[in-house]
Amino acid sequence: MKIDFVSDVVCPWCIIGLRALEQAIVATADVVAPTITFHPFELNPAMPPGGQNIAEHVAEKYGATPEQSAKNRAGIQARAAELGFAMTGTADSRIYNTFDAHRLLHWAQQFGLQAGLKNRLFAVYFSEGGNVSDPDVLVRAAADVGLDADAARAVLVDGRYAHEVRAEERYWHAQGINAVPAIVINDRYAIMGGQPPEAFERALRKIAAEG
Repeated sequence: MKIDFVSDVVCPWCIIGLRALEQAIVATADVVAPTITFHPFELNPAMPPGGQNIAEHVAEKYGATPEQSAKNRAGIQARAAELGFAMTGTADSRIYNTFDAHRLLHWAQQFGLQAGLKNRLFAVYFSEGGNVSDPDVLVRAAADVGLDADAARAVLVDGRYAHEVRAEERYWHAQGINAVPAIVINDRYAIMGGQPPEAFERALRKIAAEG
């Protein structure tokens, strides 16, 4: 089973969706043996260097009041905790541009470490409050999952894979993907959002039964 996972590493529903999908894959191991490939989506492609305060960002983008933002953040953190993932963000947290992170993820795929780096970047941002636009932070994350630190830094410095990431972003936009996470299975079925594990399990079993 082929699974294309379109997402951003600063998207809370993306890690929620990924953790739920991973649990569903374990539960359906009797019928499916999927391969997950991660694809880039930038929530904030115009984000300036240094990022932006998360409460300000949510207010500007969605019109949320500080109270609404805090309530939504608490709800999302609770959902993540149910899936075994810790989110520690507060109203003082920041959100960042992720283009370089996506370039590094593209590079990691050839070594079979894309999933490891994806999960590590989620943890760096949501659990540790790290700046995932900072080259030093990205290099450390790459090293944490077994990638060569010097090679990772060279990718970032050289601007490598910029064209490939932009091309992928255009492709998925052309497929109608305008929000994430978007999980596309066998190039035919799309599941949107941070669904619970049970919903993913039902979908995986149904798709497997259809052959």
